[in-house]
Amino acid sequence: MAAWGERLAGVRGVLLDISGVLYDGGEGGGAAIAGSVEAVARLKRSRLKVRFCTNESQKSRADLVGLLRRLGFDVSEGEVTAPAPAACLILKQRGLRPHLLVHDGVRSEFDQIDTSNPNCVVIADAGEGFSYQNMNKAFQVLMELENPVLFSLGKGRYYKETSGLMLDVGPYMKALEYACGIEAEVVGKPSPEFFKSALQEMGVEAHEAIMIGDDIVGDVGGAQRYGMRALQVRTGKFRYLRPQGYLCPPGGPLQSMDMSYRAGGICHAQLWPQDEGWPGLSLPRRAQRRAPPGSQG
Repeated sequence: MAAWGERLAGVRGVLLDISGVLYDGGEGGGAAIAGSVEAVARLKRSRLKVRFCTNESQKSRADLVGLLRRLGFDVSEGEVTAPAPAACLILKQRGLRPHLLVHDGVRSEFDQIDTSNPNCVVIADAGEGFSYQNMNKAFQVLMELENPVLFSLGKGRYYKETSGLMLDVGPYMKALEYACGIEAEVVGKPSPEFFKSALQEMGVEAHEAIMIGDDIVGDVGGAQRYGMRALQVRTGKFRYLRPQGYLCPPGGPLQSMDMSYRAGGICHAQLWPQDEGWPGLSLPRRAQRRAPPGSQG
């Protein structure tokens, strides 16, 4: 507990991921993860400021909040930082007209955006919309531009639904990057600007905040690179075996948000301290070791 107290000293705000931390999506909207509704309620009763920071790009922010409320969460639309509204602000500021490769569920977020004669492409988690025809159209739009601009709402590899793991937008973003010889601008985690926006809304500095998520790259690595502390829950997309062979440091993440409200109101999950050298990109040799037997998968 002493270690927890030291590591959490000065914390004033908590950023919570949504998918894989609060609920798993799926048929009928999905299901809340055990204990997460109560954990959020306890955090909101604490001294800490709480904000929800998500890369959800299959639902509008209003629809996402409606779903969370039906699952029992106390959350309002104004408490959620999501990539689609952030992308719309960027498009307006830069006078860009996007070709949209997005899920129908999030398309309403772009209702006030001019999409005629597109001079950029916005890609999100389009789900079944990631057909060859749709990907090729996005490719063609980019290749016809003198200065092609590709925005990606997040860059996740995959996420978890109740039916299993699902490909996220990242692999499709990488395909367009490779085909067009360009680099996408990421709107969402792990973008520093996305974390900056969330913290400004919460009114805290990076060193005063902790990000809680299930993604070692987007949540933990992105937060740490921005100067925040980070916690990982062993729910959602969590796997002991990391992308590119990375393994959990000693101790490993703990179960979920179920055993929350300890160490000053922070959820009971593993803290990846900055000095562990885990930015989601590499590990120091001392932390590279085999996962406990039976812990993979």
